[in-house]
Amino acid sequence: MGRLTTHILDASKGQPGSDIKIELYRVEEGEKTTLINTVYTNSDGRTDAPVLEGADYVPGKYQLVFHTGTYLRKQGVELLEPAFLDDVVIRFGLAAGQEHYHVPLLISPYSYSTYRGS
Repeated sequence: MGRLTTHILDASKGQPGSDIKIELYRVEEGEKTTLINTVYTNSDGRTDAPVLEGADYVPGKYQLVFHTGTYLRKQGVELLEPAFLDDVVIRFGLAAGQEHYHVPLLISPYSYSTYRGS
């Protein structure tokens, strides 16, 4: 059965990004988004369960919204208002219905990177 997982690393502190809210949306035709799931990262920067799995795991376009600004503020980082990267949005496609997709996020107050992990 296919599943989607993620994790967050805070490059500015050299540690996992814990207690970060992540929302998963399905992107429908016409760019309409539908909220599928809301999760939080644990102390290891991972979610306790896959963000998407089972019957909801279908090919299509999706969007993860990582609420990194809230996390950085809790860490004592002084961000300008509005913050340069308050919410990080990653839009991607799931082309195969039976594979594991992993979308990690490496963050700092002024940059991020991602890739399709394993």
